[in-house]
Amino acid sequence: MVILPAFGASVQEMQLLNEKGCKIVDTTCPWVSKVWNSVEKHKKKDCTSIIHGKYNHEETVATSSFADKYLVVLNLQEAEYVSNYIINGGDRAEFLAKFSKAYSAGFDPDKDLERVGIANQTTMLKSETEQIGKLFERTMMRKFGPDKLNEHFLSFNTICDATQERQDAMLNLVEEELDLMVVIGGFNSSNTTHLQEIAIERKIPSYHIDCAERLLSENRIEHKPLGSDLVIAENWLPAGQIVVGVTSGASTPDKVVEDTIERIFELKAAAVARF
Repeated sequence: MVILPAFGASVQEMQLLNEKGCKIVDTTCPWVSKVWNSVEKHKKKDCTSIIHGKYNHEETVATSSFADKYLVVLNLQEAEYVSNYIINGGDRAEFLAKFSKAYSAGFDPDKDLERVGIANQTTMLKSETEQIGKLFERTMMRKFGPDKLNEHFLSFNTICDATQERQDAMLNLVEEELDLMVVIGGFNSSNTTHLQEIAIERKIPSYHIDCAERLLSENRIEHKPLGSDLVIAENWLPAGQIVVGVTSGASTPDKVVEDTIERIFELKAAAVARF
């Protein structure tokens, strides 16, 4: 028996499991399946799927396996590079080198970017996915004309509800006067990482932890800075009256969040008691 995760499995993995006669318990998230359906529509229209995601993430690997032709872009900067290539052309070898691990076999940027469809890893930053979609809509309109847009561009809303709700709540939260932000979730969780990015963009001190036990004391916290390994920070909890923001990734258990909040109050109370 094989349980498929929420991110799903690639077509090739499914074929292998079927050949082995495995009993499959499919827990693929409906939002991931919705992206796959979008990619299937791209294929029927002979469109290259431009996938906003991380090329080596389990979900993007599964999504790309449903595509005929695909190109994975990590962020708006990479999307702008592709957009410029579509409009102005460029160095084909440089393009292929830049995206060497992020396109389908036999991909040719000079031929395969005439018709594009937008898809995404469901845990990516919603606002950036929307920007990328609008960028390529403008790009294809400029390249082929407004009257030909529907022949050259497809886009569907496939941002996961749970991810979107957290990002929206986080954007509201960072508008408050926060002294620090605690982001709770798995260190390999893409949607949790994007929540941390929002705090960093607002220059709010943030600490990504996966459990309450990372709060070692009122002076020391073990956390994972964006793009780095685990480190221990000193004097993370400021003295005096403070406002602490707390958020969590879509798959973080409520109990872990509750334990973390309780731990913050315990540490703050202990620090006040000593003075």
